Amino acid sequence: MAGTPLARAEHFVWLTARVLEQRRFAYHFLGAAAEPVEAALTAYLNEDGGYGHALEPDLRGPASQPLHTAHALRVLDSIGRCGGLRAERICRYLTHVATRDGALPVIHPSQRGYPTAPFIPIVSDPPSELLATGPVVGLLHRNQVWHAWLFRATDFCWAAVDGLQKSHPYEIQAAVAFLDGVPDRSRAEEAADRLGRLVREQRLVVLDPGRSDEYPVAAGYAPGEYHYPHDYARVPGSLARRWFTDEEMDRSLDHLAREQQEDGGWPVRWRQWAPSTALEWRPVVTVEALRTLRAHGRVLR
Repeated sequence: MAGTPLARAEHFVWLTARVLEQRRFAYHFLGAAAEPVEAALTAYLNEDGGYGHALEPDLRGPASQPLHTAHALRVLDSIGRCGGLRAERICRYLTHVATRDGALPVIHPSQRGYPTAPFIPIVSDPPSELLATGPVVGLLHRNQVWHAWLFRATDFCWAAVDGLQKSHPYEIQAAVAFLDGVPDRSRAEEAADRLGRLVREQRLVVLDPGRSDEYPVAAGYAPGEYHYPHDYARVPGSLARRWFTDEEMDRSLDHLAREQQEDGGWPVRWRQWAPSTALEWRPVVTVEALRTLRAHGRVLR
């Protein structure tokens, strides 16, 4: 397929994406308004203030879930609409599904009975998880949202981050999302420095994409499910950007750009368990790949 990376991605999005990802692409890369993005997102909103209906494609069915709601928050944040009554309504839902210590589970038992990725187990009394809580708390703080639920959830995240000794890439990403938004910047920088050393010591990042197969894959991950510097430092202002040299970051971004496939989209690296999830995830991943490349100054046109 001829054309610039952006033109090829646009063709892929119009061909395969859900309305939400089409609207997001138009907002981020074609100068469209934010209102259609929010309107498309509203289709996933439930009466309890949470989001469902396979917004996060690995969880099918209508039930509101923390992962769906975190996905919705990221979309709202990306269009500058993460505040006011929207955020208040979401925080009420998060309060309702929070665990005893005020944090979020990865998956609420209300998902039981609906198709779910086999790598996301459903249990009756789910534990608190930094994986689910960190990105939500960091994002709400960054948008200066204040709610009673946030105080306990923030305390949980600090304890979880401070206690990390051995981790895996997605948990580290969640920690970074928390640290990038939390108000106590000096404490966040100190914690991020420690996590950066942990990531390198435990080889949780591929620093040379040309030698990816020499790096370990985390337990439970799919074959080839590696993480690169750009996966941790999505934007130059992230605390995780300090973990990598300019050369390491350039190699990572070069690799990300090369991953664009012949049809214009980017691949999904984690395990695909149903045809619908593979189809719905690729446009999401494609929009995020383009946003990451552009944030780091890469020319897309």
